[in-house]
Amino acid sequence: MTQPPPGPPPGPDETLDRLIGDWWVFQLARGHRFSTDDVVCAWQAAHARPDAQRLLDLGSGIGSVGLTTLGLLDPDGVRGVTLAGVEAQDVSHALARRSVARNGLGDRVRMFHGDLRSLDAVLPPGRFDLITGSPPYVPLGRGLVSPHPQRAACRMELRGSVFDYCEAAAGRLAPGGAFVFVMSARDPRTEEAPVAAGLHVHHRLDVVFREGDAPMIAVLTCAAEPAPREAATLVVRGVDGDQTDMYRAMSSGTGLARR
Repeated sequence: MTQPPPGPPPGPDETLDRLIGDWWVFQLARGHRFSTDDVVCAWQAAHARPDAQRLLDLGSGIGSVGLTTLGLLDPDGVRGVTLAGVEAQDVSHALARRSVARNGLGDRVRMFHGDLRSLDAVLPPGRFDLITGSPPYVPLGRGLVSPHPQRAACRMELRGSVFDYCEAAAGRLAPGGAFVFVMSARDPRTEEAPVAAGLHVHHRLDVVFREGDAPMIAVLTCAAEPAPREAATLVVRGVDGDQTDMYRAMSSGTGLARR
């Protein structure tokens, strides 16, 4: 579908953009927008547990990671896969709810409004086969806080850190379930946080945005059960600036395919 499903147009400070397949999402024109980070996290999650039935996206923002994961696993709803998202920011939560309604996903997706650090007060009881998360990368005191509230909360640790995400995920994983999150590749806490939560890292995908550069982000696949650790590297663009074949294959069918 090259055009979004029928419905009210986006507001004056919003855009409506293709996310994956026939699904579109509302985003602020000058706010936090979905990116390669979201796509590689969702892609890795879908490959970690292709049989998952119950999905949970922590700090779900505008819904891009969770919805992309759902779109990869069960785009037509044939398997009955469900998604729950938890988001604290008013504006992001509202955008996500509107996107869910616009795409007709209300029977498969529920977006909960609240802080993941108090998950039991926000989310009904239950465990999940696959949990995703995209924690903010920057601790307070290590960077400038954006004057834009939505951007600030997505980048800076205003409501918890990767440690909080891992702890929340560990408490809601079903037996054999996987927690997949994207985080700064250079931050030692990316490896420390799952261990502190009692999780084991099964796989690490380092993402290089341009061939020859150091990895900027990493996607870790974790579980409560131990397993041999694996690792891989994804290069997004070659030295010529063109997308690599691997990244094209990963982003195919998403709104990032031609960016």
